[in-house]
Amino acid sequence: MIEITERPIPPQKVIDKVKSDRSGCVVTYIGLIRNYSQGRPVLSVEYQDSKGNAENTLQEIASEARQRWQIDGIAITHRVGKLKVGEINLVVAVASPHRSEGFAACQYVIDQFKERLPTKKTETYQDGGGRKLKIKGQKSK
Repeated sequence: MIEITERPIPPQKVIDKVKSDRSGCVVTYIGLIRNYSQGRPVLSVEYQDSKGNAENTLQEIASEARQRWQIDGIAITHRVGKLKVGEINLVVAVASPHRSEGFAACQYVIDQFKERLPTKKTETYQDGGGRKLKIKGQKSK
């Protein structure tokens, strides 16, 4: 299950999509909006998928993880829109017969998400300032 949503992400829903009787574990990652970035207090973070390519990129990443490790299921849900500190922006769940494959696959998905996802991220700070970060998944010019 790959999903891009503007709604809050219930982690258990994502976990339930991958777990099965044959799985020995479900490794999960829950990404949160933290309260500081670059030494400044954060008010909110906004993610935008303006070109609609994030879902396809996540599908590719999930497919790569399935090819590299023995896993029973994988689910990735990313929240876009304006999120407040403490809200969940990403849930990754990987079901696997053994924990080593599950942890490795989950780590791979998180790393690839950070490296390749074509979304724009804008941080808004409590002092009223803001910072737009480069679109992920694109090379800097």
